[in-house]
Amino acid sequence: MKIKSTLSVFLLTLVFGFASCNNEEVTATQNGESSAITVPTSQNLTAKVGNCAEVPGWASQNGGTTGGGSAAETVVTTYAQLKAAIENSAVKVVKVSGTITITTRLSFQDQSGKTIYGASGAKLVSTDQTQANSGIINIKRCTNIIIRNLIFEGPGAYDTDGWDNAVLDNCQNVWVDHCEFRDGVDGNFDIKNQSDYVTVSYTKFGYLKTPKAGGSGGTDDHRFSNLIGSSDGATADRGKLRITFARCWWAPGCKERMPRVRFGKIHIINSYFNSTVSNKCIAAGFEADIRVENNVFEGVKAPIDLMTGYTAVTAVGNVFTNTTGNTAGSNTAFTPPYSIVTLAASAVKADITAGAGATFTGNICGSF
Repeated sequence: MKIKSTLSVFLLTLVFGFASCNNEEVTATQNGESSAITVPTSQNLTAKVGNCAEVPGWASQNGGTTGGGSAAETVVTTYAQLKAAIENSAVKVVKVSGTITITTRLSFQDQSGKTIYGASGAKLVSTDQTQANSGIINIKRCTNIIIRNLIFEGPGAYDTDGWDNAVLDNCQNVWVDHCEFRDGVDGNFDIKNQSDYVTVSYTKFGYLKTPKAGGSGGTDDHRFSNLIGSSDGATADRGKLRITFARCWWAPGCKERMPRVRFGKIHIINSYFNSTVSNKCIAAGFEADIRVENNVFEGVKAPIDLMTGYTAVTAVGNVFTNTTGNTAGSNTAFTPPYSIVTLAASAVKADITAGAGATFTGNICGSF
């Protein structure tokens, strides 16, 4: 029996070694019992397509997501260079180097097959809190897009009905990986208007700056991180908004919307929530269909807020430590059509706090 057990672990290690590019503690099952296996694999290999193995989650569906592939890189260090590269549909891979201040919100529209990634420490910064000029990037009607290893830093939350750090608007097959979104004016990162087949992985959301009160929108503390679906009346979102949040970190400073969901099939897996200022974390709104799986909630209020409407939330394998408010699901959520390497809940906090955010040296292997 000991020989058989050892052989099983060895074979599982080989399988996960080919499936992943990172050292990971994954869940394996022997004789009906779950255990964690540390899988040693190669690291820091240049990957022009933006990943070593298949993109995880919903972005792996509908033909997959490859971004700009192995196209030649265009390196940008100034706002003018970045704007020109983003707007040029012939540029397929954009490498951001250093800190770039966004003087006018970037418009990335009507393109397909593009990667935007950051060198180590690359940052896009906006200091504008006005309704008209806030925000860093608006991504609209784009397909097959990869965004990796970038910090998006806003000036702080201020309810002027302004812009988020980033918005996905009617985009399909998008992978956002190892990024950090912080201190957005209206929010950090919203996904809306029939966007579909989106994966957000190893990404950190937070607020480091004090919120500004007195905005025209009426909320004095608008540290509301992520909105999925713009309104209950946006019925064209039915059957769309298929989004995976895998190994993400809703970090200190987040007040609400982690995320707040309408419509869609949202898979939140192996993520970490530890904002002590939270009012609510995951908010299941109108016709939301959410699978909440193997996450860790620590020191937060209302880990799962079941709002009004036709919600289906399955909560399985989660850990709740020093939380208050609801932790249970309601009805039965969807079953994902894809497979994804899943950490044991006991391994989530250490993995996320070490790896989430713009922690890479560039567009390298190491996600899944």
